[in-house]
Amino acid sequence: MRHTTVVLRAIVFGVTLGGACAASAQTATQDAGGGNDVARQQEPGWGIGLGAGFERSPYRGYGTKTSALPILLYNGAYFRVAGPAVDFKLGSAGRFDFTLRAKYANEGYESGDAPILNGMDERKDGFRLGGTATWRAPFAKFTLEWLKAAGNSNGQTVKLSAERGFTAGRVRLTPHLGVTWMNNQYVNYYYGVKSSEATSARAAYNGKSTANVDAGVRADYSLTTAQSVFLDLGVTHYGSGITDGPLVDRSTSPSLRLGYVYKF
Repeated sequence: MRHTTVVLRAIVFGVTLGGACAASAQTATQDAGGGNDVARQQEPGWGIGLGAGFERSPYRGYGTKTSALPILLYNGAYFRVAGPAVDFKLGSAGRFDFTLRAKYANEGYESGDAPILNGMDERKDGFRLGGTATWRAPFAKFTLEWLKAAGNSNGQTVKLSAERGFTAGRVRLTPHLGVTWMNNQYVNYYYGVKSSEATSARAAYNGKSTANVDAGVRADYSLTTAQSVFLDLGVTHYGSGITDGPLVDRSTSPSLRLGYVYKF
């Protein structure tokens, strides 16, 4: 059972790398002002590749998550698969795009994944359901995402993100910034400690709603019309609702994703 869970998490993390590639593929066809209808029509239909990712876990003693897996992307008239998210396109109104979204989050853990988690009940990965609204402003692209857990935590998240791309020859640089609010059920499920799990080294803790801030920059380099490589450097700052708990020993975590994509 544990082996199956580890494999599933690895697959999801690999698909998350695909999300970075999907963003790269889309922004590569947009102008610096946030994109236009022509750019959206030029988005690739299919993409495959290989990626690797490194992300420091906030859990005390967990270390760095490392994965190297294949990437698969798809973008159609009504559906889009980008990383762990599947979108059903509802349509557009001017510079606004709307989707229904199903997203898989691999934030769970098992007892034994880190010393601080020994004796803890398993926290499961799970699906989130919700929607997005994207504003393709002349100066940047803004996305508002609302998701609710389909089970387990019954938590909710709301994320507001912004990005803008700059092109110089074959290189595309895209700084990105996001703020994610999580309600108390969400935080408590993944970062709380039940009274039955408390020990002398791990006090009981009821998580409270909080907000994380993430920032980074994505670099894409076009080898040919169909081939590209990408590098995404980022950092996440965790809110007090997470860092006040006994399971976490850091307020910020860096991440790095890189890979190669062939677009059909």
